[in-house]
Amino acid sequence: MSQTRSHKTADQVVIAGSLRNTLMISLVGIALVLATLLYIVVRSYAAQIAQSTQDRILSASVTSILDAAAIRNGQVNVELPYASFSILSTQADDRLVYAVHQDGVFLTGYDTLAFRPQQPGDMQFYNSEFDSSEIRVAVATRRLVGTNQTALISVSIGQTRESLDGVLREISQNAALLGFGFFVLMTALSLWLTTRAIAPMTALAQSVQRRGPADLRLVQSPVPAEMAPLVGSLNVFMQRLEQSLNKSEEFIAEAAHRVRTPLAIVRTHAETTLQRVDRAENRQSMRTMIRAIDESSRAAGQLLDHAMITFRADHLEKQPLDLSELVQELVRSMIPVADMKDIALSVTTPDELVFDGDAILLRNAMRNLIDNAMKYAPMETEVEIHLTADPVAFAVLDRGPGFPSEEIETLAARFARGSNSSGMIGSGLGLTIAEDVAIAHGGRLDLRNRKEGGACATLQF
Repeated sequence: MSQTRSHKTADQVVIAGSLRNTLMISLVGIALVLATLLYIVVRSYAAQIAQSTQDRILSASVTSILDAAAIRNGQVNVELPYASFSILSTQADDRLVYAVHQDGVFLTGYDTLAFRPQQPGDMQFYNSEFDSSEIRVAVATRRLVGTNQTALISVSIGQTRESLDGVLREISQNAALLGFGFFVLMTALSLWLTTRAIAPMTALAQSVQRRGPADLRLVQSPVPAEMAPLVGSLNVFMQRLEQSLNKSEEFIAEAAHRVRTPLAIVRTHAETTLQRVDRAENRQSMRTMIRAIDESSRAAGQLLDHAMITFRADHLEKQPLDLSELVQELVRSMIPVADMKDIALSVTTPDELVFDGDAILLRNAMRNLIDNAMKYAPMETEVEIHLTADPVAFAVLDRGPGFPSEEIETLAARFARGSNSSGMIGSGLGLTIAEDVAIAHGGRLDLRNRKEGGACATLQF
């Protein structure tokens, strides 16, 4: 049965809106307003041009009729030139109405066309209705002078608006298409502009994200002026962080030395005193004190080791190293301790196994697994140590009581100790340290019980 403890990290960022969305919405909103204004302006201007064109044609028609009017033989003679109406012909076959008045009295045409008296020489345009249709009317008055008389001739010509309305509808459709095209173009440009505007910030975030935990170099890439305060603050923060981490590393190393040395001295004095004590109860008290010193020394050492490993794991400095040589050297250094417990250490490693890792962290994790195995292995037994290349794995096997089956999932938690550890000196950090080192190197710690009895702890990379 194997056990793996995974570490999940999440970026807990309080998000208040989106800068890109804000820019995008603002630009698209402006584009929508401009497209609407473009539609309104084009349609209004086109309506004015179309209306002005119709008015000029009506004016020309009225003028041509007035030019043909004259007093002959004492009577007013009004001719209706063909050209005065032909120029008003349209594709929509608009209907035409006209009326001629002499001195305010209807003379010819459509008497239902309203008459609006006005001063001679003026040309007036107005909208009216004729036979339930909206028409545009042009009216002008001219004074005719004969031999013995004068007369005021008023000519009114009206034209329905079907052709004009059709032109306006076509222009409105084209204006709408123009406005929509402008809106689509501005939306695409807004997307491009916002992406381009955010690009330096995205590039900065990706550059920082790609860095390793130990990479605290200052950001020196050129950035827009608006990002200069942010980058400056980031550089200052990284400088302060680097200084703080260096001080933390120095403090851990100094604390480890200052804690372990006094405890070692106290233990030495306690053992010396034990040799000179004769009374049984006093010797038992001294043994209890030595045991307490051992427990305190081991707990303090592993706490400092755990702090050091946590620090180095966050700033992992991998280097190519020969794991075979590292394991063999570690086992040779632990043989004296194993001999004192009548335990044999057997090692199986490849001739050479190059691996990119942190030698200090790996040695610490392996030492904890071997030390843990020797602690629970019975006397005059063997602890097997295997290093394999494919896959890269470091396994320690013993013939002790094994891991409590119901607790194997939680044994790598900090300060967690199995129910079979009663009477054993320990702090509950050995397996935690081993797992943290494995995870820092992209691997895991597997714990299982052997079928033939005993436990097996494996660092898999």
